[in-house]
This record gives sequence, structure tokens and C-alpha cells, in this order.
Amino acid sequence: MSTEQECQPSDCEGCASAGNCGKEQQMKGPEKLVTGPSTEIKHAIAIVSGKGGVGKSMVTALMAKRMKTLGKKVGIMDADITGPSIPKMYGIHKKAMANEEGMIPEVTSDGTKIMSINLLLENQEDPVIWRSPIITGVVQQFYKDVVWGDLDYLFIDMPPGTGDVPLTVFQTVPIDGIIIVTSPQDLVRSVVEKSINMAEVMNVPVLGLVENYSYLKCPDCGKEIAVFGESKIEELAEKHKIPILAKVPIDANIAELVEEERFAEVSVPYLDGVEKLI
Repeated sequence: MSTEQECQPSDCEGCASAGNCGKEQQMKGPEKLVTGPSTEIKHAIAIVSGKGGVGKSMVTALMAKRMKTLGKKVGIMDADITGPSIPKMYGIHKKAMANEEGMIPEVTSDGTKIMSINLLLENQEDPVIWRSPIITGVVQQFYKDVVWGDLDYLFIDMPPGTGDVPLTVFQTVPIDGIIIVTSPQDLVRSVVEKSINMAEVMNVPVLGLVENYSYLKCPDCGKEIAVFGESKIEELAEKHKIPILAKVPIDANIAELVEEERFAEVSVPYLDGVEKLI
């Protein structure tokens, strides 16, 4: 009697004969998520960064603000589960509600819809100490189980790096592409390459680059001061044939509105015209 057993795809990992047993296994990628019947999202765009501290959440909010200014229906999905900041920027602290169709996003004073883990926690200062499978599951729920309604744009504020959450979003959420946020430092530029390379591997379009903290404009003479060094974003854009969407300066007025939780009142020209490129 033969003792040979039928192989399953899950058996291959760690198998000493993997690749040599002659039984090829066709591996299928995860299926794309779909939203509920009450939701239609025309464009989903993820905002990513190679590392933290480059102002990715602020750029996400600026993108949303630009589209709201143009009269678009906009939502922000805060996928940075362990470091959420979007609700506080807008001064939203109450807990999100739910009905029989799903979770209901909160709405800012300028009409932007928001869903974040901070809207579900009992105490917004509580740390989120979860393992990756739970975190990625929550991110998927934020897309498919939230009643977003009809949106022209859903901007997804991603956690920094190239870990589980970006992988999950790239594989399961039908995004149009990503926008990569960087800053002038050489260290940040080298890390950005990882995000670009990951997008290429995952076959996700890179829609453009945004350089944050690009310069500081002197309030007296108007001279642009390169606080973090001279910009190298042109070299990066040319190397990878990616458009530059904007160079956003250090702006004390934006910082003040963020601290006062009044981001909905921001009105700046830094992303004017970006809608033509995404």
C-alpha cells in the first residue's frame, strides 16, 4: 500500500522537497474586497511613506482638503491603526456609531467623512496592542464594512514602511494607486526607494511624489530656506519616471490649526492642480 499523500498548497512552506517534488501548486492571491450596497467609491488612493515622521497624515488631509475645495465627495480611511492622528487633527472625539449596514463614519465640519480606530476605542489614549492579523483585519473592515456612501475620493492614510498593512491594502483593496510622501533628507530618500520598489513588485501604480517640509519661507523677506537640506526629489522623480505632485513647505499656520484641532479650516495653495495628475 502506498504511503504517498496528496500535497496541499499549504504543505509547501517548509517542505524539504519544495520545488523538487514535481507537483506544482498554483498560488492564488487574495481577492479584492468590495464595499456594501450603500457605498460607491470612484477612486481610492493610498498615501504612503517609507518611514515615519515625514508628515504623511498631514499630506493625506491636504489631499482631502484640495478635493473638498473642488466640490468632491471625500473620505479619509485612517489605516494607521497603532498611530492614528486624523480624527484629532479635525477635532473629532466622539465614538463612531453603527447600524444594520455597517459602521457609520464621522463627518468633519467641511464634510469629509472619516473612519479611524480612535473612533472605536473607549479611551482615545489607549494603546492599540494587537498582532498583525487583527490589525490587517480591522483595515479590511474599514474599507468593506463602513457605510461610506457615494465618494469621489477615498484617501487611505497608511502606516509608514512596507509591512503587513500596506501589503494587505495593495492585495485586497481596489486602489487606483499610491502617493508617496518624502522629505529632503538623504536618509528619507533612500527609504522611499523601498516603497517604490514594493509598489512595482505588487503592480500598484505610483501616482506621484509629495515632498513635505521642503522649505521654510522667511516671513520678512520671503526667501525659501532649506531647513532639512536641498531638495533631491527631482532626482528621485527622474530616476523612476514619477511625477512630482507638490513641494509642501513648513507652514506655522497649518501647524497651529492642527494643534487647535481645526484642520478643516486650512486653506493653502500647495496642492493646487494636483487633481490633474491623479
